[in-house]
Amino acid sequence: MKFFENVFTYDYSFPAVSLAYFLRYPNPYSRHVLTTDVIDRYVDPKTQRLHTIRLHLKKSKVPSGILKLLPKGMGGSDNSGQSYILETTIVDPKEGWMESESRNMEWTGILSVVEKQVYQRLPIEGTLDSLEGLALDDKRGEQTTVKTTVTFRSRFGQGKLLGRRKAESIGDHNAEVEEEAPKRGFFSSLSTAGIQRTIELIGVKRTRDAVLRSKQGMNVVLERLRHGGIVGVLEGMRQDREAAFGHEGPWKRAWVRGHAHIEDDDN
Repeated sequence: MKFFENVFTYDYSFPAVSLAYFLRYPNPYSRHVLTTDVIDRYVDPKTQRLHTIRLHLKKSKVPSGILKLLPKGMGGSDNSGQSYILETTIVDPKEGWMESESRNMEWTGILSVVEKQVYQRLPIEGTLDSLEGLALDDKRGEQTTVKTTVTFRSRFGQGKLLGRRKAESIGDHNAEVEEEAPKRGFFSSLSTAGIQRTIELIGVKRTRDAVLRSKQGMNVVLERLRHGGIVGVLEGMRQDREAAFGHEGPWKRAWVRGHAHIEDDDN
């Protein structure tokens, strides 16, 4: 298991940062994000905290470093595709904090990635209170800090080991030979733990770049919010969506292609 941690401070109020978080897709640094859907959202009547569950669909590609460790063909024909990310958030607007957790839903056996973020208001003397922070025209107001912690855990090969131990316990020689077969060749020179550590380290390296792009994307959204308000953010989202997917968007194009195939079959 590997960990990555980063702390960053935005020169914007907590209301602005928390709003930008929910409006951050799409932006020029996140064109791999195809869609975002709200699965559930409610306000706890006791705590007055906002709870949200969202599902993000992203373009994905198995890193070449990890691909070399996988059996041939396991990464798909072009080693790319789409993956879902499940995100849960809790926002406390009164106390000025937000917690989020995101986790991948594909390839979890190879590498499970869980990202947790804690956003916290950092008051500065003389700052405005509550939602007035959204209307600031300069950066003299409050700041917001975010602590990001990412956990990487690979379970690659554990299923084979468990299967082999079970075969040994019941004395089934044929099953044991079958479980040993995938470990020939390249795998015979590496231990399961060594492969797992390598996969986890590759994930850490990719996350460093992803965190930087995430900050840049958030700053783009925050600047749009500062200068154009919600309308400015929505207009920016429209432009980014068209730049990434064209006027129709990814889902409409997929529907049109599927509909055309159905019509061809009918003819």
